[in-house]
Amino acid sequence: MKKFFLFLLLSFTSVRSFSQEHSLDFYLGQAKDNSPLLKDYQNQIQSGRLDSQLVRASFKVQVNGISNDLYAPVIKGYGYDNVITNGGQLSAQVQATKTLVSKSNLAAQLETVGLDNKSIGNSAVIAERDLKKSITAQYIVAYGDMVAMKFERETLDLLKREDAILKALTQTNVYRQTDYLTFYVTLQQQQLLFRQSEVQFKNDYASLNYLCGIQDTAVVDLPDPALKISALPDAYSSMFYRQYTIDSLKNINQRSVIAYGYKPKLSVFADAGYLSSMTYQMEKNFGTSAGLSLNVPIYDGRQRKLKYSKIDIAERTRAAYRDFFVRQYNQQIAQLTQQLHSTEALVEEIKGQISYSSSLVDVNMKLLETGNVHITDLVLALNTYLNARNLLNQNYLTLLQIINQIDYWENF
Repeated sequence: MKKFFLFLLLSFTSVRSFSQEHSLDFYLGQAKDNSPLLKDYQNQIQSGRLDSQLVRASFKVQVNGISNDLYAPVIKGYGYDNVITNGGQLSAQVQATKTLVSKSNLAAQLETVGLDNKSIGNSAVIAERDLKKSITAQYIVAYGDMVAMKFERETLDLLKREDAILKALTQTNVYRQTDYLTFYVTLQQQQLLFRQSEVQFKNDYASLNYLCGIQDTAVVDLPDPALKISALPDAYSSMFYRQYTIDSLKNINQRSVIAYGYKPKLSVFADAGYLSSMTYQMEKNFGTSAGLSLNVPIYDGRQRKLKYSKIDIAERTRAAYRDFFVRQYNQQIAQLTQQLHSTEALVEEIKGQISYSSSLVDVNMKLLETGNVHITDLVLALNTYLNARNLLNQNYLTLLQIINQIDYWENF
């Protein structure tokens, strides 16, 4: 029975029985590589880098080819006024224009793009953290199923070995037939429990592969995720709070963009080419010109004030969401921390109960071989131990899930 007692101590750590194993990091890596959402964010970030180049390019010299060709005939006195049309026009020009903007105006335009890129980047970080949380949660479920399945199988194997001993003792009339049947029913029940745990593990393991985008039906070992808690940031330095900071900067930047939109705009232009009315010395109508264009906003129906009012409303909304997040964050961390400590204490209590119940089972197993134990007492002791082991497994998994939830709020 020493082997049985050793099993009681080591079974929770699980025995390697599959041909290979994949750790939690493997599944997190696969999920990250296969996630279309993360790839989408990566492409948006790359596209955002091009947006800043587009802003700079829009304020550089713009060169265009322009051609306006017109013929307005006057037939028997009918037609457009020749004074206006000159009978026609033929032009082929190359025109260069440039809008003159201050460095601060350009900086405001670039900051708009930069803040959008920061917002996308922060959303990508949060999406990756969401993915990690969901994959880790499913890994814990599958890992718990595997531990339960192995425990049920080892228990079944032990009961089968004891069944052979009890059957021999029953044949020699040490035990009654009803005693053997009582034990055999327990054995049959354990077989069903093992089959149920096996099916549950395969289903949850398949779900893990599905979430990670892995096309593989082979079953592998899942090591203990061994999750640990790092130092948590306060609410104001978390990646979730960062989005509220970015939104605040966006509102400030939007005010600057609106203000620059109401400043005078000066553009310079120059062209060269052919421009002719086709009435006098057409062969000499090649030339060039240059000039300035000034646009001064005077009145727009109070649109600027209305735009500022919309920004004020957006800022109040942002502040309300921010304050609510801070309260939720602090409450969530406090609640999870309390659950963690309570579950840790419960796990220790269950371990103590397992120590006593495993000793009781060990003693009853020894007495079984000598025919000095009541089968009902053995079955009761065994069921007590099995219930305690399952309770330990459940609470250990709960502990891992709590740590996973706390880890979700940590910064990368």
